[in-house]
Amino acid sequence: MELTAGPRPERGVEWAAVATRRTAADQTARGKTAKTGAAGRTPAPAAKRGKSAAPDSPNLVAMENGAGPEGGGQLGQVIANHVRTRRLEIGLNVGQLAERTGISKGMLSKIENAQTSPSLSTLERLAFALDMPVTSLFRGLAEERDAVFVKAGSGPEIVRKGTRAGHRYELLGSLRGPYKRVEPLLVSLDDSTEVFPLFQHTGIDILYMLSGVMEYGYGRQRYKMERGDTLQFEGDIPHGPTMLIKLPIRFLSITIYTGDRT
Repeated sequence: MELTAGPRPERGVEWAAVATRRTAADQTARGKTAKTGAAGRTPAPAAKRGKSAAPDSPNLVAMENGAGPEGGGQLGQVIANHVRTRRLEIGLNVGQLAERTGISKGMLSKIENAQTSPSLSTLERLAFALDMPVTSLFRGLAEERDAVFVKAGSGPEIVRKGTRAGHRYELLGSLRGPYKRVEPLLVSLDDSTEVFPLFQHTGIDILYMLSGVMEYGYGRQRYKMERGDTLQFEGDIPHGPTMLIKLPIRFLSITIYTGDRT
């Protein structure tokens, strides 16, 4: 009996089968390698690897440079204004300030444009290089201070030596505090009198003549004061008008107290 061989498979089909077997083997080998690691060690789980940010992570770079994703905000703007103003005031460019502080020009540019909030150590280096207290870099941050506005003729009248002799003292405002630092007065002398009270107090006095003519005494000195004249002196020496030459007389008296008032 003659045996007839069955049809031989085409060569392309054989190569396809071989390729399929090799691909499956390669996948299996790669799977084993992934489970054990290239050196036979089991790699850390993906969740644990996620805890360490990549070196080129933008958030990590920003935090290392002392800035959050949104920049410095109001604090950064205040610091930026002080750093830039002081740098220009003392005649430094950004490169020179970088040399003094050891801070890169790029970082200084970010600080001066309120694009970062510098660390405390950076602020210390900036303050030292700019010859200013660290606290000065925060000046103006969320501060609210009094301003005193007094309409003409509405200042309260205060009683001082000479009030009964026709001298009028109008207080032009006073800032609140444990004690006054500055006392501005509008003094009006309308009546001729032979009574000339003298004053003594701590601090500095500044007189500015607005109208009229008078002679003003300071210790043994006498000064003839007319409109536009200014006199400045220490308040602990006896002082006051000694002669009213031309009425009415108006002058501005500003007392600057240098210590606790007595």
